[in-house]
Amino acid sequence: MRTRIRAACERSGRSLDSVRLVGVSKGHEPAEIREKLLAAGVMDLAENRVQAWRDKAGELDSVTWHFIGNLQRNKVKYLAAGGVTWVHSLNSVRLAEELQRQAELHDITFQAFIEVNIANEDAKQGAIPDEVPVILDACLALPRVKVLGLMVMAPFSDDPENARGTFSQTRELAASLGLPELSMGMSGDFEVAIEEGATVVRVGSALFEPEPTG
Repeated sequence: MRTRIRAACERSGRSLDSVRLVGVSKGHEPAEIREKLLAAGVMDLAENRVQAWRDKAGELDSVTWHFIGNLQRNKVKYLAAGGVTWVHSLNSVRLAEELQRQAELHDITFQAFIEVNIANEDAKQGAIPDEVPVILDACLALPRVKVLGLMVMAPFSDDPENARGTFSQTRELAASLGLPELSMGMSGDFEVAIEEGATVVRVGSALFEPEPTG
């Protein structure tokens, strides 16, 4: 996996340490996560359901947890109490305000990505591009919600090149807002995402597959 990330970085003139690998552990038990991810040095893990994270968190030590799923406001308190400060799915001012409230209660600061629905697809979560500046402006008044950048999920396709336009548009939007970080790219398209500027890639199934031989 790191070989593929390094190659994508080299193609785009970037250093390996400019990309953070987050292992998506959803659907896998703690023993398998320890064997496949932690043993390989992948210490950033992500879940998309609060209950799934709670079920695993106590069994996995020295992990930095990221939340990547649709986040209901009434579930923020569990993340805050458990020290999960990386949220990749900020999509409204009301959610930002709840993050701030819970962060104050638990004396933490959330590192947030605004999730953008770059193509305004009905089936996708996230703010449409015109809403992103509104959320960002609101967060400027919320000292415990630090917006790092944007997160996007490209439309599913068997050809990773089909994701390039989504990633490039997201990069351009982030640059126009002065946001340095981009959480984009999953198992099927993370190399294209890196070529288009991703600073965080969220990889699941590709990390659990057997290493190729020969």
